[in-house]
Amino acid sequence: MVLKVERSMEEEEGVEPVSPTGQYFNSSALSVSILGVFESEIPIEDSLTMVLLRDVFLLINPRFSSIMVKDENGVPQWRRVKVKLEDHVKTPIFPDGLSPESYDEYLDEYLSKIALEQLPQSRPLWDVHIIKYPSSNAAGTLVIKLHHAMGDGFSLMGAIFSCVKRADDPSLPLTFPPQMKVPHDKGELNIFRSVPRFLSVISNTVYDFVWSLMKSSVVEDDKTTIRSAVDGVEFLPMTISTVSFSLDHIQQIKSKLGATVNDVVSGIVFYGIQLYVQSEGSPCHASRVTALVLLSTRMISGYQSVEEMTKPDAKSAWGNQFGFIHVAVPPCADVEKADPLGFVYYAKEVVKRKRSSLAVYLTGRLLETVRRLRGFEVTAQYMHTTLRNTSMTISNLVGPMEQMGIANHPCKGLYFMMCGVPQSLTITLISYNGTLRMALGMEKGFINPKLLTSCIERALERISEAALAKSS
Repeated sequence: MVLKVERSMEEEEGVEPVSPTGQYFNSSALSVSILGVFESEIPIEDSLTMVLLRDVFLLINPRFSSIMVKDENGVPQWRRVKVKLEDHVKTPIFPDGLSPESYDEYLDEYLSKIALEQLPQSRPLWDVHIIKYPSSNAAGTLVIKLHHAMGDGFSLMGAIFSCVKRADDPSLPLTFPPQMKVPHDKGELNIFRSVPRFLSVISNTVYDFVWSLMKSSVVEDDKTTIRSAVDGVEFLPMTISTVSFSLDHIQQIKSKLGATVNDVVSGIVFYGIQLYVQSEGSPCHASRVTALVLLSTRMISGYQSVEEMTKPDAKSAWGNQFGFIHVAVPPCADVEKADPLGFVYYAKEVVKRKRSSLAVYLTGRLLETVRRLRGFEVTAQYMHTTLRNTSMTISNLVGPMEQMGIANHPCKGLYFMMCGVPQSLTITLISYNGTLRMALGMEKGFINPKLLTSCIERALERISEAALAKSS
């Protein structure tokens, strides 16, 4: 619920319009946030964290010091306020003297709790949680919760990355894997050079756009062991589990199959989902299972530094600039007898075809048209239905190639998760320091986290074995 206030002329200077997508993500239909989880190699000193928040984080963008309000016409705006850091920093208390394995359970429960909580609208839409207890993965854990209305994963995680230093040499900048160019750039420039290519683009665009329209309105995925189809699933507790892959290992598979890292990872996800669904008794070969894959539509090539982000003309790095595509999980009558590589090749073919389509941009135009004609609340409900009608969301980001330090705390690992999404399963991926970390947000008590993570790991193992056998 966005606050409605009357503004004086003096307040107008600190007011900035909320982007359309920001309005959708903080509406009566949707309230989506992002959890960024950072695992520290050493115990966390909270006083250093407070200094970092005050002297760096708050200065990056006015949205970290703003609340969302409605003007006299009901249009959401960002309004600057004075930030009280003590209201945003939480330090939970767990029992003393427990084993790391016991603290794993406390951490899991705490993450589930804060994922479900709504950020107060009366103050800037972010919180920091400092867990000082050792888990199996870290000596301490720092969790940053940011409302999706402030920006997408790229801009919000980019803001965090701009606050940190390299652990091995703080004087050197962090480096990131090269970003793929936005799809369609080359295709749009050369679209009329080849009639077959032009016809392919038109055909794929029409098919993808119509299918997306149907999935966002009348065509709903079947109820399976990864989709409960419960109304209000976004308000139910979530369990978060993670799986780590070696990037070198993924690169080896990629090279042997002539695919991309995204092709391999998508194949692992599709195969792992099939293994899980059929092991739990769902007839996946006869079920409609669709993933909503989020894509960045930015024209910039990568993350920016604090100096770049705080420039007056740096707005291109901010906001919610992404689209989505519907990708059907390939049906399989008997997953145990299926060719594991078939899932990678399927992902490769689907991505190739989707890139020869302008449906992502047409869908964006459709949302904007609905907003102008019916308002942001109606558009937010349309997005809610789009999410609810599918079985899962898949989102990925790139992280630093070197180990980073947050306020002089070496970061051992990191992952992120979206909260408030009306689905039983959300999958996110981020690369960091030679590792690809997959996080799975699952409806608690409905999806078996241990079985699903083991199925994902088994999918990687079988795809890797099949790739090696193919090349030998």
